[in-house]
Amino acid sequence: MSLYTAYFNETHNQVRLTARKFVDQHIRPFINDWEEAGTFPRELYNLAGEAGLLGIDHPEELGGSGTDIFMKIAASEEIMRAGSGGLAASLGSLDIGLPPIENWASQELKERIVPAVLRGEKIAALAITEPSGGSDVANLKTRAESDGDYYRVNGSKTFITSGHRADYYTVAVRTGGEGYGGISLLLIERDRAGFSVGQPLKKMGWWASDTAELFFNDVLVPKSNIIGAENAGFFVIMSNFQKERLNLAVMANMTAQLALEECLKYVQQRVAFGKPLAKMQVIRHKLADMATDLEASKEFTYRVAAQIASGIPAVKEVSMAKNFATRVSDSVTYEAVQIFGGMGFMRESLVERLYRDNRILSIGGGTHEIMNEVIAKQLGL
Repeated sequence: MSLYTAYFNETHNQVRLTARKFVDQHIRPFINDWEEAGTFPRELYNLAGEAGLLGIDHPEELGGSGTDIFMKIAASEEIMRAGSGGLAASLGSLDIGLPPIENWASQELKERIVPAVLRGEKIAALAITEPSGGSDVANLKTRAESDGDYYRVNGSKTFITSGHRADYYTVAVRTGGEGYGGISLLLIERDRAGFSVGQPLKKMGWWASDTAELFFNDVLVPKSNIIGAENAGFFVIMSNFQKERLNLAVMANMTAQLALEECLKYVQQRVAFGKPLAKMQVIRHKLADMATDLEASKEFTYRVAAQIASGIPAVKEVSMAKNFATRVSDSVTYEAVQIFGGMGFMRESLVERLYRDNRILSIGGGTHEIMNEVIAKQLGL
């Protein structure tokens, strides 16, 4: 019996099996080649859409399967079992790009954009981070000036997941004065004149993820493409961060889970000083600590997800879960490489990739330091 029956029901388990079969058939046999190539076929979005994986936790009326946070977690955990955080991030970029549209855009915009993305025919991305800053959202520079029935957009974005091949971008722009009160969100299509994409960015980890810079040079965007009210985008962005941060906690836990599983297999096989590593107390105790920390992190993450699913505000708890999970994954991936020794430094070893991929998790979606500031404010400090 699963330890987590309080969170996952039989439907969730069936979705988990569907996602696992999808990974085994369409991802696992090719992932090493895709990692080295720095990309994966666009066709994978179509296949994921056909399998119903892209529609999980998205509105039924727009072609999704309905809101269910634990169904999303179950599917996300299985996608992560392919061993590539970059693929999981790019394939899942719709989960940060679409919610602002689903929750705040006009009905016309929702119906025009969301169904095609959930079917895997189009790709959606979120564009907030700029060359001048990432976590400092209130001081973003990309400007959208009113021009009749349009906004004229100028500026740039960077480190955008699915940035190179997305069809639709949910873009944070400045429509008003300085600070958080002057920010809006616009849906910008890639085929608009004046929009361009830089070369794919080379990264420490997440090699299979499409990451790019975006450039806006007098891009005219219809005012009907606004998401939410003008100058009210900061609230939408902050609301969107909650599930993004929870998902990053899930990714961190699965990164640690895979690293631990690789270690448990390796120590049974690897012989040093005349006996398997599994018989050495220092290794056994290290693995016990890794397993204990991971179990605590998973349980806390699931509890926070249950809080969100119940409609209870969880701003503080989500930030705590992200920080705790990434601290655990930092420790577990470090120790995994250490246990593997020289083999852990080799590209043929999964723990090498997990170690690299893990590093972004305490940065993306709000750094560890920003999360601590959120927690401190929620504590009344």
